[in-house]
Amino acid sequence: MLPDPPAPFETPEPPPAPGLGAESPAPAAPLTPAPEAPNARRPLLVALATTILVTALSYLAPKDHAGTAVGLAFLAVTWWLVLRADEHVIRAHGLSLGGLLEPLPLDRRRLLRDAAVASLWVLLLAAIIFPPFWIGFKLFWRVKMPFVLRGIVSPWNEISGHFLAVALPEEAFFRGYLQTRLDAAWTPRWRVFGADLGPGVLVSSAIFAIGHFLTVPSVDRLAVFFPSLVFGWLRARTGGVGAGVVFHALCNIFSATLQRGYGFSR
Repeated sequence: MLPDPPAPFETPEPPPAPGLGAESPAPAAPLTPAPEAPNARRPLLVALATTILVTALSYLAPKDHAGTAVGLAFLAVTWWLVLRADEHVIRAHGLSLGGLLEPLPLDRRRLLRDAAVASLWVLLLAAIIFPPFWIGFKLFWRVKMPFVLRGIVSPWNEISGHFLAVALPEEAFFRGYLQTRLDAAWTPRWRVFGADLGPGVLVSSAIFAIGHFLTVPSVDRLAVFFPSLVFGWLRARTGGVGAGVVFHALCNIFSATLQRGYGFSR
């Protein structure tokens, strides 16, 4: 809006000179560059570098400790990129785990509530997926012998290994970091059973499958692309990776149990 003109028949007074009661005009504030829009280049480069690292570790580390070394590498990368930040960044990546991984005092009620919700999701998916998976396992491998439940030599080592050395590191990196950053770059556009999904879940699952193939070059390993989609759906549906960690570990344990029960392994 234009300024009001001076009153009629009056001569406008000139502004006072600097130093005689008027302040000098403040210098213009420097222009702040607009924040860079999220893009997929950085997370994809991180995924490439991390895949190369864990593949090398899987071959170079002692055989009995290779899996642990790979898991620690995933956790180290995730810590550097996300977990050393504040609670807001950690929550945005779904890595709070009920507050366990946040730099704040632990709220036990929140922890128990989140654990209960995650457990319900895990039980629901297990009831839906495990029975047809069992049938598919028998058909694919043309199993003729009956299933025999065999004990585990070191149950604590196997169960803790599936949870802490496999499921937690992989979910933290692939679903916590990678899928989150790709979703920020490629806006989710599909509504699937209450979860907003996009290209990020497809790309992160493809990288997940390729990484499994590179560590053990067998075409069968590429099949992990499909359970990865379920883990990615859980990440989007629940807002965190907790349910995905538990379901991922249970999937591995269930698969190993079937292999032992039908004599494929001990």
